[in-house]
Amino acid sequence: MIDQKKIVVVLPAYNAAKTLERTYKEIPGDIVDEVVLVDDNSTDDTVEVAKSLGIRHIIPHEKNKGYGGNQKSCYNKALELGGDIVIMLHPDYQYTPKLIESMAYLIANDVYPVVLGSRILGKGALKGGMPWYKYVANRILTLSQNILMGQKLSEYHTGYRAFSKEVLESTSFNTNSDDFVFDNQMLAQIFYKGFEIAEITCPTKYFEEASSINFKRSAIYGLGVLKVSFEYRLAKWGLIKPAYLA
Repeated sequence: MIDQKKIVVVLPAYNAAKTLERTYKEIPGDIVDEVVLVDDNSTDDTVEVAKSLGIRHIIPHEKNKGYGGNQKSCYNKALELGGDIVIMLHPDYQYTPKLIESMAYLIANDVYPVVLGSRILGKGALKGGMPWYKYVANRILTLSQNILMGQKLSEYHTGYRAFSKEVLESTSFNTNSDDFVFDNQMLAQIFYKGFEIAEITCPTKYFEEASSINFKRSAIYGLGVLKVSFEYRLAKWGLIKPAYLA
């Protein structure tokens, strides 16, 4: 807790048994009040590992709901627990939990309502082993999105995100896709509501156990991202109103 603001860390998990312990043990327990793990019907022992670590709030999906569906369960539970600051951290140890304090303090002190851990600021992405084609795609997509959405983010595709309760309650995230494009729809919602977003440099690690999507899924994701950006621009012009921007 910071300044009487309750901090909840949510872990959207899928086959994270090998990396969950390392991730969990670096979460700063002196300020984090609750940890929520949502397991998206993993085929490994993620739930058992979570129980052995003493994670109090474990939500197992009976069927795979997708990355976006997992996040919906995460955020709904965090709000149910009364979280004032909600931080999404992937349990695959790709992002360091050591930035949780910095991200939480920016929100707790009313500097920004949303904070992203950016792999692109600095040289963290390539240094950490991000495949070159993903790095190039990230840069091209981000440039296109910034132009269409009138913003200046270094990347839209990080999985390390912190939100104030007000942001989560103001965005209709439950109407978003259950797939990976959920992340970009949520950023579109945040900008559409007029909230500002901060970014901090985040080192990242790419290794065998870290989660990643294949080239085909990446291509589908890229097209979905561009679709969201075009929809956002058209909505700002008053030409359309997608359900998730209502």
